[in-house]
Amino acid sequence: MKVIVYSKPNCQFCDKAKALLERLGYEYTEKVVTKDISLEEFFKELGKTVRTIPQIVIDDKHIGSYNELMEYFADKGKINYKGDLI
Repeated sequence: MKVIVYSKPNCQFCDKAKALLERLGYEYTEKVVTKDISLEEFFKELGKTVRTIPQIVIDDKHIGSYNELMEYFADKGKINYKGDLI
């Protein structure tokens, strides 16, 4: 599974998304927006303009922000609605 986390420094939801992925045992590539990648490149890679960070892409499918990541794994039966591992 290929996971990319687009993040920014000092971002609590970025940290939560990365921690969730780590708890589930997934490796990910982190791209820090404005440091590793420009804003324009970020939007181009996602294929659309978004207003929030983090943004997560799994296997070339745009999942979305932290809340959408939680929903994604809850739908797959890996976590409950609170984010606890099942």
